[in-house]
Formats: sequence, C-alpha cells, structure tokens
Amino acid sequence: MITDLPVADAPNNQSVSGGPVQSAITYEKIPTHIYVDAKAASRAVAHEIADLIRQRQGEGKPCILGLATGSSPKTVYAELVRLHREEGLSFRNVVSFNLDEYYPMEPDSLQSYWRFMREQLFDHVDIPAANYHVPDGTIRYDRVAEFVKHYEDRIAEAGGLDFQLLGIGGNGHIGFNEPGSLINSHTRLMMLDHSTRAAASVDFGGLPRTPRKAITMGVASILAAKRVVLLAWGERKAPVLKGAVEGTVTETNPASYLQTHPNVLFVIDEAAASELTRMKTPWLVDTVVWDNKMIKKAVTFLSLSLNKPILKLTDRDYNDNGMSDLLAQYGQAYDINIDVFNQLQHTITGWPGGKPNADDTNRPERALPAKKRCLIFSPHPDDDIISMGGTFQRLHDQGHEVHVGYQTSGNIAVADDEALRFADYVVDFNRQFGIKSPEATRIFQDAAAYLRAKKDNEMDTDEVRRVKGLIRMGEAKSTCRFVGVSVDNAHFMNMPFYETGKVEKSPLSEADVKVVMDLIEKIKPHQIYAAGDLADPHGTHKVCLDAIMEAVHRLKQSDATPEYFMKDCWVWLYRGAWAEWDVSEIQMAVPMSPDQLMKKRLGIFKHQSQKDGVVYQGTDSREFWQRAEERNRATAGIYNRLGLAEYEAMEAFVRWKF
Repeated sequence: MITDLPVADAPNNQSVSGGPVQSAITYEKIPTHIYVDAKAASRAVAHEIADLIRQRQGEGKPCILGLATGSSPKTVYAELVRLHREEGLSFRNVVSFNLDEYYPMEPDSLQSYWRFMREQLFDHVDIPAANYHVPDGTIRYDRVAEFVKHYEDRIAEAGGLDFQLLGIGGNGHIGFNEPGSLINSHTRLMMLDHSTRAAASVDFGGLPRTPRKAITMGVASILAAKRVVLLAWGERKAPVLKGAVEGTVTETNPASYLQTHPNVLFVIDEAAASELTRMKTPWLVDTVVWDNKMIKKAVTFLSLSLNKPILKLTDRDYNDNGMSDLLAQYGQAYDINIDVFNQLQHTITGWPGGKPNADDTNRPERALPAKKRCLIFSPHPDDDIISMGGTFQRLHDQGHEVHVGYQTSGNIAVADDEALRFADYVVDFNRQFGIKSPEATRIFQDAAAYLRAKKDNEMDTDEVRRVKGLIRMGEAKSTCRFVGVSVDNAHFMNMPFYETGKVEKSPLSEADVKVVMDLIEKIKPHQIYAAGDLADPHGTHKVCLDAIMEAVHRLKQSDATPEYFMKDCWVWLYRGAWAEWDVSEIQMAVPMSPDQLMKKRLGIFKHQSQKDGVVYQGTDSREFWQRAEERNRATAGIYNRLGLAEYEAMEAFVRWKF
C-alpha cells in the first residue's frame, strides 16, 4: 500500500496511522491522494506494484496486472524499470493484460499499444513474452466477438486481476469505455467518442487519420480487479475528476463507476485536484489558516459565486457560506472587502515593464530601471503573441529592449500539405530564376517527394522537419516585425528534447538547460516572461518551464554571475491558450483596449500554418485567436464582476520568485 502521504490525503475516515480525520470526507466518494507532482505520485504507485509482485513471489504465485497506456503511466513504468535494473525486482511471475488497443492497428505501428508497452516496460524487464497480453488490433472483424470472449477467459483462467492501473480521459472514459458505457459491460469493440479521437489526433497527425474504433476491456472487467488505482495529471483532467470523485455514479462519466469498487484509489497531482472541494474551497471542509492567500481565494470565490461585487459582500454572506471563522478572526466584512479589493486593484497596470518616475509601492513592477531588457520565452513559435501579445506590444511601445526566445521549432504542428506547398514553392522559385544551390534544392525536392508518398503514421524525415521548422521560424519573425521588434532579437533555440520527429519527446537534458542558460546570460534581462501553462496537452510547456527554472536557479547560485544580473531579474509566468490563472493568484493584469485586442489578433494571424485546420489542436475546435480573445475577455469580465473597472480584455501574470 502507498504510505508516504500526509494525513489530509488519507482514504476516507482514516489517516495513514489509522486514526479518524475530518477532511473532504463528505464530498469525496473515492479515496484520493494528492501529490505535488506526477513524478512523486508515480513513484509511490510503482512501489505499490513492486510490493505486490514481491508478495506474490513470496507466496509462489503469479501476479496478475491490468495495465494502461497513454501519458499518465509512463513515469510509473520508468520507475518499475529502475527497480528492476537497480534493485533486482523480477517480473518473472508477472502476467499482464492491457486495457485496450486501437482497431484496426498493426502491432509495430508508431501508435500501437503493443509497441508502447514494449518500449515503456516489457523490453526492459525480465517478463516472459508469453506472459503479457494486449488486445489484437489486426484481428478480422468477423472474429472480434470470439477474440474478446477469449480475452476475458484468459483473465479468468489466470485468477483475475490482482491490480488494475487506469488513466482517465477528458470525458471520463476508463480504458476506452466512453460515456454511455454500462456498468456491466465486458471486453468489446467500441466506437470512440469524437473528443477522444480529437485528443488522440495529436499522435496520428490529424483527426482524419485517427482510428474510429478500439478494443477495450469493459467496465465490469475493470471493476472485477481486486485493486484499482487511477492516475491523473494536469488541469485539463480537473473537471472530469471532480465529477468522478464527488458527483453521482453516472454513465456520462464512466470513471464515476469506480465509486462502487471496494478497493480503489485515485492518485493525482495538485493541478488535476484543483476542482475538488477540498482544494477549491477548503474552508468548506476543514479548518484553514486564514493567511492572505487563503483570504483572497475565499473572498473572490464568494463574490463570484454570489454574483456580488466584493465591496457589497456582507457579514451574512460570509456566515452563510462557511466563512464565519474568518469574520471571527479579522472582524467585519467591510474591512476584509476593502483589503482584498485594494490588492486586486493594485494588480492592474498598463505598464508591465514598470512606470517611470512613479511611486511603485503598490504597483506589480518596479519603476527602475526605466528601460528594461525583457526576455520572453515562447515554448512554441506562436505562444508569445497568443498568450501575451498585448503585453509584448506594450513592452516594445514603452521603450523596453524586448527579446524573444523561441524554445522549440514547433515543426510537428505544421500540416503535411502546408509543408508540401512551401517546398514546391522553393523548388519552383529556384528553377524559374535559375538559382543554383544543389544542396538546398535537394533538401526541398526530397522533402516534397517524401510528402507526396508519405503514408499515414510515418515519421517525418529530417528534410521534412527542416522545412516545417523554417515555416514556423518565418512566421515568428513576421510576428516580431509586426510588433516592431527587430528580428535580430528573435532567438531560435531549438531545444534538443523537442527534435525527435515524433509527438513523443525526449526527457529534459543538460543540453536543454544549457541552451536556456546561454540565452539568459547573453541578454542579462531585468524581466523574464515564461509559459506557466501546465494544461498544455503536449507537455512541451512543462518541459520548457522546467528548463527555465533550472537555468534561473543555477544562474542565481553561480558565483560567476555578476551581482546586478540575477538580483535584478524578475520572472513573470503567463498562461497559454488553454487556461488562465485563478483571479486570486494574479499578480499583474495588463488591460487591453478594443484596438489593442484587434492588433493582437492580427499578430496571431501571422502564424498562417496554425490557422484553420491545426494538426495538434486537441478537442477544442476554436482557432488560437478565438481562444486567446475569449480568455482575455473572460479575465477582464471577472475583474469587472468583482467590482473593478471594466476593460475590453486582460492578460494575466503570476510572479515566480526563485
């Protein structure tokens, strides 16, 4: 069992030591452990699996595991591989059955779950090949019914699943049991929901290439396991997790069926837990420490939920909504309201680089130096304009020296037909004007030839990736020119972790951190802007942020760093196209007029390859400019609902202090 958890995260009615606790028990219907990050959570789950394997070995019995695929369990498998290599954990007695497989699907395809399991686990441990089973995506359609029955029979003959590992889809699916699946469903062929296919299209290079069906173990098959552990990471899983953990059991959220299991545990990170009652409104479930952070969170939530401006909240509003102890500690609502209102008002500034010759006591940024060196880190070549385009423009207009570090090439997000059009243009241009550059022409000719013959699911060649990267680079330069920033201040970093040619990226390496450190040391910025958007479905933003934080940490600790350099450098985090900071977290809000918002839209339009049919757009069908505008307008709307000035739109930032 997992034991290295704080008391507040213990299963219902028990702490780790077995005593009663009063926490989110009245809300949470499934035991849920919350970790700071996915790495720590995955390590704990891996050790529970390892303990079970060893226990069965000691009993002379096989250990029957139900395994999952996708991004959620990767770190679990990595830790199991480490335990095998470094601590002698043997998998000789393990028999595994995977949840699902796309249909149809060849086992050696890049997207095959057979291949995934071999690459992530099976090829790195001593499990006998005859002991692991994954549904067959090549079975003839007229034999599927026979196959799925045989798959269930094999599990039963093995003695049933001792442990089932699960992830959760954005619509609540477990395995590929989509909304509408019945609690008594067994292994079967399943039509995939559109949202599931849209999310998976990241791996297949677009929705048209994504399978419409999958073979999956059923809900009843999962519930028959003796132990079930579900993993979930990131903000995008937060709403559906809340429904599964705190809502009613319903076929519209298949994960909610796990409420009926006697030995289930959800293991999630803080981002995925953000919508749970104990995280979103902790004062409703337990005694809290009413520090300034908690007061802002509670007062803004109360104001928005009651649809009353902060300055109109009354003592009764506080008492009727679980905040009477706040009044008892700090006095009447009027005083608390004024304090929180003033804090929010002080976050609003039209001077993101600081206002010269002004009292900066209550401003989010320093007045000095009046002209700052600003370094915007953009994970993809369009995140700068999408996420903080208004602030980007304002920094330049107000005379600051603005640089942009484009951390990755973004080449995988360029559609094949867009790259083919570009390659054909270059070849035709060279031919028409008699330009003789054999090597350059060959690169574009080879790229065009490959794209014309490319089959679904084939990896891009180096030439194709270079062409796609050039497209994104040209668009980024066009945006800089549009804002007014010299293209000499556009730095294309091409961090190595990204350049795999696949959606699956390499882990963050020393080379990645060095690229970031080198640029920071070159610019010596007073301000760094970085993407703090952990809802990014591809994970690229998270890796890029980790590299920045590690680089900043090292530079701050370095004796060789000039004193003024890191001492005067502030780091501001922005969010991407998928989410925004909670209003209680925002420390700088930069308002935009209608004209400024329109100019931001035109800047986003410079990224023509990302307009219309974006390859990796996930389940959200809106174009990036639409997402950005709606998010920025929503942020301004929240400030207005809280009783502050009404603006057309706002971009929000949180300061990260080393």
